[in-house]
Amino acid sequence: MPQTLALEIAVQDPTGVRVAGAVGAVRVELAQALALGGLTPSPATLELSLAAAQEAGVEVHVLIRPRAGGFHYDADEIAVSELDVRRAVDAGAHGVVIGALDAGGALDVDVMARLRDAAGAASVTLHRAIDVTPDPLAALAAARGLGLRRVLTSGGASAAIDGLPMLRALVGAAGGEIEIMAGSGVDAASARLLADVGVDALHFSAKRTVREAGGVRMGSAADGLGGYEVTDLETARAVVAALSA
Repeated sequence: MPQTLALEIAVQDPTGVRVAGAVGAVRVELAQALALGGLTPSPATLELSLAAAQEAGVEVHVLIRPRAGGFHYDADEIAVSELDVRRAVDAGAHGVVIGALDAGGALDVDVMARLRDAAGAASVTLHRAIDVTPDPLAALAAARGLGLRRVLTSGGASAAIDGLPMLRALVGAAGGEIEIMAGSGVDAASARLLADVGVDALHFSAKRTVREAGGVRMGSAADGLGGYEVTDLETARAVVAALSA
């Protein structure tokens, strides 16, 4: 694995944080509902994950996303996000992961500045909202102008491995002044190819689905009880091993 390549794992709980530490990740993106693309985690989840992170030696960066769906938010959703940013940082999070678009689909610089300011001195990452903008390079320039630390992107594709050309362009446009972190669908088969593009970091979830059977429908998304996702140590190890091969 290239010495300069950082690893970030998307996790949902303290157990995931411990997995990240066990495989040498430098940080986690803490969220809930990863099956929905991730939502803001609960205060208790953050508190216990921060305690686990201190033992595991990893940073905790909190996803701030008030709901599923797109990234054009109304005034109430922006206010909730701003307060969630402040509370995450006050609780001890090392950084936050944010994204907001305007009505035309471009990065909403005003909202982003508001959330950035709420984070104070903490690290701020632009998440994959960049991948649904009409011009990812313009969004990168805006993020760079805002002084954000990094951008998490799949290169405008559903899976990062399908966005290699745009990832290369983003790495070139970043000029070393803002980090480019490739993420979405990263696994042992794609990790090395993505690293070779020259990104600064890889983001992956190493998820495994736990299935549960039940005769009562719970919610609109699944039949019966459905299942849930956990961070899997062996899957995470396989990604790291592929990078080291």
